[in-house]
Amino acid sequence: MYGELHAAKGRSQLRFERTLPHSREKVWRALTEPEHLAAWFPTTIEGERVAGAPLRFSFPNNEAPPLEGEMITYDPPSVLEFRWGEDVVRFELAPNDGGSLLTLVDTLDEHGKAARDAAGWHVCLDVLDSHLAGVEPPEASSDQWKPLNDEYAERFGPEAATIGPPEGFE
Repeated sequence: MYGELHAAKGRSQLRFERTLPHSREKVWRALTEPEHLAAWFPTTIEGERVAGAPLRFSFPNNEAPPLEGEMITYDPPSVLEFRWGEDVVRFELAPNDGGSLLTLVDTLDEHGKAARDAAGWHVCLDVLDSHLAGVEPPEASSDQWKPLNDEYAERFGPEAATIGPPEGFE
């Protein structure tokens, strides 16, 4: 359930794997359709779902300025990859015993935010799992983030926790 931190091509990568008891098609819809994204993803994803298309990511309550990005790979229902600000986020879906294996890889622009972003993705994936199951998440995501951030800082080391939450997210 916990994410791992790796070095790849001189950058830091967060990697999460979740086994989900849902078809790839159902999970794909949750990864790509606005009404499902609103339940678990921190921003909207505005733009065409085609490789090379410019994207804009807006926070629902304007907690932070929008981010610009680009669709890198859009291969339903297997791979969704985009530049999200300066990070590259990749979702891969593979069939797995009647369900799906979801792999999320976030290639970070700054190593110091690894603990912060790992905690955020951890919460998002927990909420995604609840959304797919049709149930409310067990806790408010803001209540989950802080202890997870502390745990990831301990797991990854102090150099991976030099950048805290963005302004407005404390």
